[in-house]
Amino acid sequence: MFKKILIANRGEIALRVIRTCREMGIKTVAVFSTADRDSLHVKFADEAVCIGKPQSSDSYLNVPHIMAAVEITNADAIHPGYGFLAENAKFAQICADHGIKFIGPTADMITKMGDKITAKETMIKAGVPVIPGSGGLLESVSEAKGIAKDMGYPVILKATAGGGGKGMRVVWAESELEKAYNNAKAEAGASFKNDGIYMEKFVEEPRHIEIQVAGDSYGTVCHLSERDCSIQRRHQKLVEESPSPFMTPELRRQMGEAAKKAAGAIDYESVGTIEFLVDKHRNFYFMEMNTRIQVEHCVTEEVTNHDLIKEQIKIAMGEKISGKDYEPQMHAIECRINAEDPYNDFRPSPGKITVLHQPGGHGVRVDSHVYAGYVIPPYYDSMIGKLITVAQTRQEAIDTMYRALSEYIIEGVKTTIPFHLQLMKDERFRSGDFNTKFLEDFEMK
Repeated sequence: MFKKILIANRGEIALRVIRTCREMGIKTVAVFSTADRDSLHVKFADEAVCIGKPQSSDSYLNVPHIMAAVEITNADAIHPGYGFLAENAKFAQICADHGIKFIGPTADMITKMGDKITAKETMIKAGVPVIPGSGGLLESVSEAKGIAKDMGYPVILKATAGGGGKGMRVVWAESELEKAYNNAKAEAGASFKNDGIYMEKFVEEPRHIEIQVAGDSYGTVCHLSERDCSIQRRHQKLVEESPSPFMTPELRRQMGEAAKKAAGAIDYESVGTIEFLVDKHRNFYFMEMNTRIQVEHCVTEEVTNHDLIKEQIKIAMGEKISGKDYEPQMHAIECRINAEDPYNDFRPSPGKITVLHQPGGHGVRVDSHVYAGYVIPPYYDSMIGKLITVAQTRQEAIDTMYRALSEYIIEGVKTTIPFHLQLMKDERFRSGDFNTKFLEDFEMK
């Protein structure tokens, strides 16, 4: 049993870890920047240490300051939460070198899944489906045509140095390929001073579905079913749910087995998530692995009645997991409540919360670190909290969510609550007919 865990994070996830530690009888240490001096995780921890100025580089990403806090408090383990240093292999190795248990996978495991090329190669060897592609940079239009013919259309051309959609073209037929190839190379060269492009199979009407996994140091791996994270804007998730309305029992079995193969291929030790893209024909492809707890872990906890933070800690202490795979027994939905203005392109809205009333009642969970009078700083993620509802059916969970959102009062800053209220009444969303492109046609009213 750990005697004292330092939480190298802030906000709601730090408070979430503190709660489980308290139930397990483990002392906690909060670290905080000067901007977070009045945050709840600081008030609820057994000890708290200021580690620097508001900027993340001076505080939550400052490894020497965090390790100094470990030393002066005699903590024997570090929980990294999500974000910041949670998937930093160097930090995990520093912890190991100093005899401090990093509550997560080893540095080697993080590295293997952090490098996308290495991860893809590992998945291919493990027999996990990956998105077919050129396997390297394209040298000519004729090479592109040959690969596209073998894969089948549509395909997507991507700049190797890309970002922001630059140097990217979707090609639906061979007659469009040469023009798209030349345009993509020209745009990539102009944008990045590097005109290298590669090709992948274009996943039509994709859904973002991920599988929660857990593995222990004895080689046992299990999965805890799926989460559907397809409601997102600019690749940022806004709503997550479990089970996915798109899922079938056979697809869950196949994806669960693939996720276990993926984790087993690197002898994964901790909880983690295997993320997949799933096309409209229910073909699924490995996208990446998150070697940490995720923001949306709450929906899995609610439908499986399983404390994933406790599981993380127990695995880190060397305990065995049962090896049992879990299926959802209920339906849970999570809405991320952010300090953003949905009527103004989701612009961040930091500031002081003047009035706060959080919803409650049967089937309602709120994970948050804010209170009336709390000032949301402009330096970090804009999340105020997470609202989770759980019920016997998806429709009941949606109805409970709408009721809970209607009760959620936050004044002083703009929030995403109006967006979520409108979404819960949207017929396409309620029917389960959506994918990652859903919000491209969604208009706030």
